[in-house]
Amino acid sequence: MSVSGPFECISVSSRNGVLSVVLNRPEVLNAMNRVMVYELRHLFQALYWERDVRVVHLSAKGRAFCAGLDLKESNLSSGGTKDMEALLDRQRMIAEIYVAMRRCPQPIVCSIQGAASGGGFALALASDIRVMAEDARMNAAFIRIGLSACDMGISYFLPRMIGTSVASEYMLTGRFISSARAFDLGLANRVVPVGDLDRESLDFAADMLRATPLGLRLTKDALNHSIDASGLEAMMAIEDRNQMLALQDANFNEGVTAFLERREPDYS
Repeated sequence: MSVSGPFECISVSSRNGVLSVVLNRPEVLNAMNRVMVYELRHLFQALYWERDVRVVHLSAKGRAFCAGLDLKESNLSSGGTKDMEALLDRQRMIAEIYVAMRRCPQPIVCSIQGAASGGGFALALASDIRVMAEDARMNAAFIRIGLSACDMGISYFLPRMIGTSVASEYMLTGRFISSARAFDLGLANRVVPVGDLDRESLDFAADMLRATPLGLRLTKDALNHSIDASGLEAMMAIEDRNQMLALQDANFNEGVTAFLERREPDYS
């Protein structure tokens, strides 16, 4: 299976360097079954080596972005003795999706409508840009079904994005974050009518494509490191490395020329 499929629970298409990834189980609010988990994990891991894709647009069909894990398929609520090793393996298989999303060098623009709960919330948080519809809402649903709210990277992402105090409010209660509240907290980059989700998200992608392919990848890489950097000098060392690499890139001259000539760049 490549980044172009074939896929069963997601649909994928590519145009002009932008890979469109669409969750495609609208009849169950795009809940994540085993097949979708496998396909998302495979896709984002494969993107690490993909050079033709420069930006990823993640969205979903139907009235909800993602209701989280498909509980009807899982055996989490079944009685009897559970195979702890098998459960841990499955947990790690899901967790690898979000690690791969942060590790893949392409920026991810996420369009969110309706509910983004549990694993769907984590998909949104693991993205780089979040565009939310006016009706969108997100929550750490795990705590409402007898689990910890600390799952799928949410306890890592959310406090770093909105602070520990506000993250505690939503993680300890499982309350929903509305799109308006998300925007106020800096969690949503834009809030738009649902009909404008794709247009707004693709506008972000178009702006990103004005960067050189290497410059875009190095910027995401450095932003990832900055979250846990030990200090200013550590980050400036990464910045210095990035600029030296970018200066040696063949596309650097094209970027400068296009800027001076006030035209769109044509990168190789």
